[in-house]
Amino acid sequence: MPRRATTDSPLLFDLPVGPDFSMELSARRAGQWPVAGADEAGRGPLAGPVVAAAVVLDPERIPDGLHDSKQLTAARREALFVEILSSAVVSVASSGARRIDSTDIRKASLDAMRRAVFGLTLRPQLVLTDGLDVPPGLPCDGRAVVKGDARVLSIAAASIVAKVVRDRMMACADTSYPGYGFGTHAGYGTERHREAIGALGPCALHRMTFRPFRPDAAE
Repeated sequence: MPRRATTDSPLLFDLPVGPDFSMELSARRAGQWPVAGADEAGRGPLAGPVVAAAVVLDPERIPDGLHDSKQLTAARREALFVEILSSAVVSVASSGARRIDSTDIRKASLDAMRRAVFGLTLRPQLVLTDGLDVPPGLPCDGRAVVKGDARVLSIAAASIVAKVVRDRMMACADTSYPGYGFGTHAGYGTERHREAIGALGPCALHRMTFRPFRPDAAE
């Protein structure tokens, strides 16, 4: 009978199934407190702003069910959004299409995140950000966490706030720029959106450095 291989790697069912507060608590033990989580929504769309949020959770009042915003239904995001605003310190900032076009989406996203952190009424000692980058110019230490919105509760909360705020902004844009369907697709490059661009042309919300608007974009 063949021998079974042994491993010290955790079994699949032993892995965390959602974000937790361990990084925040570790920072607190190290003297870095408060801790803010920061994330953005809207890097990929053809139109609209990229929106960033920074959130400092109260360890005694963390809403149940926080997770990466992409893993939640719209209704659940809205419910958690209300809970986060009522229990945490929150700040939001955005970079519009013109700023995105004048720099690039990465720089515009990081600048929005930086401004969101500066907007907090409680100055953090550490900012945990989702992804690979720490925004330059933070007023404190920063640490990038890959897949942070699925691992860190503060980042998950920020992802929810950023997503809900951006979706609401795009719903309002639908009334100012009718015909594009912004309230449905939030500016992403869906078939309906591309058809509307073909019929109406781009509007002031479109990112002209994105395909298919760039002069060098091959159709």
